[in-house]
Amino acid sequence: MSPFDTVITVDWSARSAPSPKAPTADAIWIAVAEGGSIATHYLRTRAEAAAFLADQLGAALREGRRVLAGFDFPFGYPAGFAEALTGQAHAFAVWEWLAQAIEDGPENANNRFDVASAINQRLPGMGPFWGRPQTLDLPDLPEKGRARVGHGFSERRLVEGAVPRAQPTWKLYTTGSVGSQALLGLPVLQRLRARFGPDLAVWPFEAPDAPIVLAEIYPSLLDSIVAAEPAAVKDEAQVRVLARALARLSDNHDLGALFGAAPEDAGREEGWILGAGAEASLRAAALQGAGPRALRNDCFALPQGVDWVPVDDALAQLRREMHAVTAPAPCDLADAAGRILAEGVRAARSHPPHANSAVDGYGFAHAATGSGPQALPLVEERAAAGGGPVGPVPEGAAIRILTGAALPEGVDTVVLEEVTTLEAGHVRFNGPVKPGANARKAGEDIVAGNTILERGTRLGPPELALLAAANIGSVSAFAPLRVGVLSTGDELVRPGTGQAGTPDANRPMLLSLAGRWGHEGRDLGIAADDRAALREALDDAAGRADAILTSGGASAGDEDHMSALMAAEGTVATWRVAIKPGRPLLLGQWRGTPVFGFPGNPVAAFVCALVFARPALSRLAGGPWLSPAGRAVPAAFKKNKKPGRREYLRARITAEGAAEVFPSEGSGRVSGLSWATGLVELPDGAATIAPGDPVRFLPYSDFGL
Repeated sequence: MSPFDTVITVDWSARSAPSPKAPTADAIWIAVAEGGSIATHYLRTRAEAAAFLADQLGAALREGRRVLAGFDFPFGYPAGFAEALTGQAHAFAVWEWLAQAIEDGPENANNRFDVASAINQRLPGMGPFWGRPQTLDLPDLPEKGRARVGHGFSERRLVEGAVPRAQPTWKLYTTGSVGSQALLGLPVLQRLRARFGPDLAVWPFEAPDAPIVLAEIYPSLLDSIVAAEPAAVKDEAQVRVLARALARLSDNHDLGALFGAAPEDAGREEGWILGAGAEASLRAAALQGAGPRALRNDCFALPQGVDWVPVDDALAQLRREMHAVTAPAPCDLADAAGRILAEGVRAARSHPPHANSAVDGYGFAHAATGSGPQALPLVEERAAAGGGPVGPVPEGAAIRILTGAALPEGVDTVVLEEVTTLEAGHVRFNGPVKPGANARKAGEDIVAGNTILERGTRLGPPELALLAAANIGSVSAFAPLRVGVLSTGDELVRPGTGQAGTPDANRPMLLSLAGRWGHEGRDLGIAADDRAALREALDDAAGRADAILTSGGASAGDEDHMSALMAAEGTVATWRVAIKPGRPLLLGQWRGTPVFGFPGNPVAAFVCALVFARPALSRLAGGPWLSPAGRAVPAAFKKNKKPGRREYLRARITAEGAAEVFPSEGSGRVSGLSWATGLVELPDGAATIAPGDPVRFLPYSDFGL
């Protein structure tokens, strides 16, 4: 298939008045992708949109550009409708009929409900169209779908069975009323057909080899990717993301998979959604073109006049500002352990896919049994897991069935082998047996098409098992977050080298934390207290990491070169967080890479990393905001706490279930970190703690350790 030079995606609207001047949802949005760029357009009326589209297609035809234009409303109706309405079993007959019947004014005033009512009058029973405002007196157009009877048409097209979230074409009113969009959109497409003649083809009713190709689209196929896109209006993001994906597939000569997914019987009356049946290719293309999104330069800025920052305020701002900064990409299930989903996953297969036996035993129809001794003749066949299909089991007979085997027709109950006896070709057991006993229902665990994992889920062994059971072979996952760890200070040396100086305890600690949290740690070494050396180290870090953790130099002293250099050449906000141990917390960006600057003291660096870095890094990696749950335990210590700072005491639980704290609160006592099994969190205000008083204990496990 020849590639397209231009891709147009249209989010249509059935509004009965012009959309507001300010761009809004539920209006007409059109994205145009060509030459590697994408522009989106907001149209207030269908007349404006129709003129815009005609101009776009006409210009492309004159300039020799090939165009794919997608529209988010049904191109056809369930089989049989076209012939019943027009006498011809083809979607185009409906298009032509609607083009004559629909009146749609320049300000969006239209007669769609009257036309739907007139169609219902021409057909048997009540329906199939339904939905209207209560103010309209149209007795042949019921308000509710359940009021329809005897019209004889399927509720859904074949493609809507493959895409269960898509609404049926008959629905004309309230949320998801694509039926109204089709009634008002198909006449516009029919006029484009008449205008461009053989230069325009409509897929799948015609081969997609004309200069202009129209196709039905469904932007919600990419809803989880759209959710991660920056946009004031979701509809704008939807058309932009889908245009990007289709353009990328066209550039790579990969659109054939999408066009080839429609079954033959959809190509005359019903139509098909471009991308249905080939969602994996569509999502991969959308993600390939997305790329990571940078943080705002001022994301760490505090309001003017703020000095001391309460812990909760600091966490709230981080939570608001952090978002995924790594690129999503397709990932095979075999390589997905530890990765974070970039989009939600829907089951490709129900689990179990069919009703089956939970035990080894004998299956039969419950209706044929009763109380007391039972004796059912056995059929000759046997049902086994993985075996071929077996014939129906007559009512009153039984079949030998093994665990996991599909229940044959006529079987709804299984009796456990251990409570039966075999005699003269019969299986004997005592009744009554509970209806449906030992029989698993199809889809009782997972239903095909349902969301089984949400965006932001980190994939561990349980999640991988779930994906495999749902027949998912690959997922869209964020690339692992690369966390660079840099220590600063002339006094620091690598541990174990025999050099004079202070062994660097922070780097191995922070690298280990990054790894335990599922990120890819990058050892950036030790930078001297020298502006040029520190600049070089930060430049190297920005090229190798998605986030940088530093320790030392976060205050404003003479040798605090980190904060000074960040202020001069990067973006920086030195927060004086009301926390103990800790307080100076440097947050900023270097060459667009977020930097978290911790105090040089290992205990303070450890506490700040648990409290601030863990949830922030999770968000940067595409995961959720993580907060420790904590639990109330009695204190095994006493303390008079001053107001003003939240305090974290190294603590562990005694045999009696109380929290004892490390004998010294000095932040230089590194041994307290390994002595403890968690932290006791004391509130911001003053507090007097006596033995037995409840305190909040945060075990290390709450921080992913």
